[in-house]
Amino acid sequence: MNKRSINRRNFLQQTGMVSLGFIGLQTFLNTSCNDSSASVREASENREYGSLMEDPKQIIKLPKGFTYKIIGRRGDPMSDGLLQPDKPDGMATFVGSNGRVILVRNHELMPTNFGAFGSENELMSKIDASKIYDFREGNLPCTGGTTTLVINEENLEVEKSWLSLAGTLRNCAGGPTPWGTWVSCEEIVIPLGNGYSKGHGYNFEVPASEQIGLVDPVPLKAMGQFNHEAICVDPRTGIVYQTEDAHDGLIYRFLPHEKGNLVKGGRLQALAIKGQKSASTRNWKKDAGTFPINKKIAVEWLDMPNAAESPEDDLRIRGYANGAAKFARGEGMWFGKKELYFACTSGGKTKTGQVFRYIPSPEEGTAAEKNNPGQLELFLEPNDMDLLKYCDNLTIAPWGDIVLCEDRNHPRVVGVTKGGKVYHLAESVYLESEFAGGVFSPSGKTYFVNIQHAGLTLAIQGPWRSGSKAS
Repeated sequence: MNKRSINRRNFLQQTGMVSLGFIGLQTFLNTSCNDSSASVREASENREYGSLMEDPKQIIKLPKGFTYKIIGRRGDPMSDGLLQPDKPDGMATFVGSNGRVILVRNHELMPTNFGAFGSENELMSKIDASKIYDFREGNLPCTGGTTTLVINEENLEVEKSWLSLAGTLRNCAGGPTPWGTWVSCEEIVIPLGNGYSKGHGYNFEVPASEQIGLVDPVPLKAMGQFNHEAICVDPRTGIVYQTEDAHDGLIYRFLPHEKGNLVKGGRLQALAIKGQKSASTRNWKKDAGTFPINKKIAVEWLDMPNAAESPEDDLRIRGYANGAAKFARGEGMWFGKKELYFACTSGGKTKTGQVFRYIPSPEEGTAAEKNNPGQLELFLEPNDMDLLKYCDNLTIAPWGDIVLCEDRNHPRVVGVTKGGKVYHLAESVYLESEFAGGVFSPSGKTYFVNIQHAGLTLAIQGPWRSGSKAS
């Protein structure tokens, strides 16, 4: 995620459901990922959902027939007496009781950012300080962590909200697990000392609970100390895949000692291209060779010793020297049907984004995978900012398409069909921010997304497809 200061004050205090009117057609953009240099443009209506309509409240443009509601705003009071923190980021949804949706939400905060305890930490007395992972000099709490919301999906009312993980730093993305938890990732590496009482650069697990309270903040150190971005879990094997937000980052997998019990530890490995030591997938001009598009490449996985402590933030450097492949800012990651997708924000010839697909081996994580390896595919690299720019968080829509949040200013929510065609689902009117954390409810009825630097969480509903029209 990009870190920017926001100069616009008192941003958009309106809330409520907004109906959008029709104003005309928008050019539909699509690309064939068989040719990264060619962007096929059709001067016709967006065949997926139609044109994006102007919003009279100047928050978000959506297709005709879609509505949104602001369900979270920086500084709003929560059920535990604390305040909604700033910079909402990665999210996941879970099935709650009586049709409720449990939404767990990251907050990508450093200690000086606005957190749940207020601008002067005046609300600290409302919680048990032993539940705060770390403090900085002056006994001031680290402000990163997660909040949990319980939402009535029928009227999109937030019935309860609270701080569920406290005392961490820059909780960027993460991912849901099949056993009903959210893994929250710190996108920073800070060694013990340096003004902090504990090291940072770890993952933390947060149960999807409807009970108000803070989780015990246990760092999952065996999953590595690095600039974590996102994770996803293969429900068949319990293997956890991880992205690293660095221009020369790696893709990792974590083989847990016990499926579904991450705190028991496991083995961390990094992805390497089979037969190509220390390959680059970035397709940057300065990198040797070109990584092909739409070609499945066999991979292997290399052990990463001493991964639990990497205070110099050199885990990726050690891994690359040992033969692992490097990627350009691995960010969002999601497991679909027997395959996973992940985004690389600054990958491609123009450094404007790539989307990869990984198909695990039927023998993934066992010795037998050597003869039947997993396969990596560069699924999409448009090199055209009109189509896609700086893809970040991603999810898989109920109809099977990839849905991406764009980073940088003037972002969009972008859909990609299984055939690699690109269409636009939403556009932010608030230019100085990014979309983050886009995720569908378990029913598929609602798409939740953050406008991060505005401190807003939105719930979007409308005539979602049951299946993609384009292929």
